[in-house]
Amino acid sequence: MLPMRTDAMTYSTLMVHLDAGHPNMATLSLAAKLAERYRAKVIGVAVCQPMEIGTSDGYFTGELVTLERDIVDQELKRAETEFRDCTEIQPFILEWRSIPTMGCIAEIVASEARCADLIITSAGSGPQRNPLTHADTGELIIRAGRPVLVVPDGPAPAIFETVIIAWSNTRECRRAITDALPILEQADRVLIVEVTPKLVEARSQINDVVAWLSRHMVSADTIVGDSYGDSVGTLALIAKDHCADLIVAGAYGHNRLREWAFGGVTRDLLLRNNRCALLSH
Repeated sequence: MLPMRTDAMTYSTLMVHLDAGHPNMATLSLAAKLAERYRAKVIGVAVCQPMEIGTSDGYFTGELVTLERDIVDQELKRAETEFRDCTEIQPFILEWRSIPTMGCIAEIVASEARCADLIITSAGSGPQRNPLTHADTGELIIRAGRPVLVVPDGPAPAIFETVIIAWSNTRECRRAITDALPILEQADRVLIVEVTPKLVEARSQINDVVAWLSRHMVSADTIVGDSYGDSVGTLALIAKDHCADLIVAGAYGHNRLREWAFGGVTRDLLLRNNRCALLSH
């Protein structure tokens, strides 16, 4: 691992989005490790919507409204307790924000990120996630204007010893690699991977990226391979073969009928990835 420079980029404030209706141990554990490494402040945020309660006559009673408000408050308090239990003995600065809302959770979390360098959230795939307490991860990435570190469920991940950059010469990817510099500077190994049928052009461009990273004290190896029509599968196989614990990638998406449609690699990293991913849009 290269020694940290005194002028190296860093994350001074991390924001952790907690799902108020789901355990957050993996997300909080990783946030604590990163906060200790970068001496960063940690802001915990949980957002919760009330459940829609229907009645036969279409009217809500005061008792129903009060009951639902109490449920929201309990969920937010539970998330705050988990946040403080996991972080209270740590040496970094903590701040907690609870937000009951009727609005879009992803939009609110993105707005709160105005004071953060990096958002950390769970992958949030599968039917076990409650849309009343968990931000849609893809929408959060698109709205945030900050890099989003997506953490899969399961055991607490490592502190990013081997990092793969899923390279393509796009705005989103160029932004992602810049956003990831504090992590890349501390990784034991960085591997730039481009999967494309344009092998000659890709090798020339990827050498420029290697040279740029070297000026930030990051040494990187490269792999340029033909996708044979399956860039998602090829990237996943390379990540597995090299025991990568983080993939850095640009997030590609566009709004279609009020829903975000994502490219193949982005969609796979959001829905089926078993390792952490840092994504920027």
